[in-house]
Amino acid sequence: MIVTTSGRPDTHLIQTAMEIASELSAQFLKRNKQAVSDFKKTHQENILVVGKNRLELHLLDQENPLFFHPNSAMFRIKRLLRGEKDPFCEACNLQKGDFFLDCTLGLASDSIIASYIVGDKGFVKGIEESKSLAYIVKKGLKQWQTGLDVLDQAMKRINVSISDHLSYLRQCPDRSYDVIYFDPMFEETIEGSIGILPLKSVANFSALHKEAIMEAKRVARRRVVLKDHWRSSRFQEFGFTVHIRKSAKFHYGVIEI
Repeated sequence: MIVTTSGRPDTHLIQTAMEIASELSAQFLKRNKQAVSDFKKTHQENILVVGKNRLELHLLDQENPLFFHPNSAMFRIKRLLRGEKDPFCEACNLQKGDFFLDCTLGLASDSIIASYIVGDKGFVKGIEESKSLAYIVKKGLKQWQTGLDVLDQAMKRINVSISDHLSYLRQCPDRSYDVIYFDPMFEETIEGSIGILPLKSVANFSALHKEAIMEAKRVARRRVVLKDHWRSSRFQEFGFTVHIRKSAKFHYGVIEI
């Protein structure tokens, strides 16, 4: 991966980009007013563009960049504030003060909701195996301002680690999280999911292993939750009780501890 800056950087932005390149063990190159598309073609690598307001990951096989945004979390929190229900919250049954582990963080939409629910007395940890994705999301969670204070505070409370979830679970003490959550890449593609195309280029497609579920059952105090395609074989394979949602393209499976 190559790190560069937005089109017309000042000295501070160049220094920031160089520091980010060092953190990610990546190469820093000056933009020299080149279009990002030309930069990708010339170097044949993914390009992380450091701007004043956000980081953008331009992937070789995608036209649109990947960047952090609160996404669906914004309107979901507004619904919760109106007293409406959220299927994720119902599946996880989170309470104020809970410890929540998201084993497949991605762009952190569900972790943001979890952080809002558990509040400042709780704890939310997000595990993401992709180094570049984890970095973008970690920075975005701390810096993004939505104008909705409860959402901004929820984002800032999330703790992000770069790791594969099995390695992380193995080193967790017994019963150290109330709820453990998996949202792996679906076995089947959902038609119309255009918004996640850039994410799929950096996401981990490795299978969800039985050992990870066994470790999650050891580490969880109350519940292990799996979000998956409605036709997924993993619910039955790993012993999840499925919360069927009529006409929904994905379901939640629950293992009660």
